[in-house]
Amino acid sequence: VCSSDLPYHSCDRRMPMPTTIEPLPSTGISKILGMCEILDDKGGREDLFTLARDLHMPFSEVLLVIKAAEMLALIDTPGHEAQLTAFGKKLLDAPIHDKKAQLGAQMLKLNVFQHVVKLLKSSERGELPAELILEELALRLPHEQPRQMFTTLLNWGRYGDIFGYSRDTDLFFLHRPETAGA
Repeated sequence: VCSSDLPYHSCDRRMPMPTTIEPLPSTGISKILGMCEILDDKGGREDLFTLARDLHMPFSEVLLVIKAAEMLALIDTPGHEAQLTAFGKKLLDAPIHDKKAQLGAQMLKLNVFQHVVKLLKSSERGELPAELILEELALRLPHEQPRQMFTTLLNWGRYGDIFGYSRDTDLFFLHRPETAGA
């Protein structure tokens, strides 16, 4: 049990934390899904350099989006190509509610999401000050920008109904399903 009044490192962790967590590419879910749509329109695959040229995007940005999609099992990258996976194609055809649920499930396969979920579950109310999440990201990913990583983690997690954040209280929390009529 971990009270938000106690320092993070004094929290009781019943489950071992992953030793390494992966950084998330700093890109949004809309860009990831948009890239999947573009690949679908192009028959499911395209050369990475051609994508960058045709989309008028810097190659480095195309790579961020492709890597993010790859981490979510939406795209494979054999050689210099981006290829829509069967799961990616299925996701594009899914209704929005299913799309969010399926992406949320994929996110939960990533160590960074598993780690933050375990931190939140170990807290008394399933919430922690955002500063503690930022600190943890800075400790676990010392070569990354923690605020940028926090923002990406939160935005992806919000889309997948995993996390929420209150600016009023500066608390990061596990998703709370909406109550009917709210």
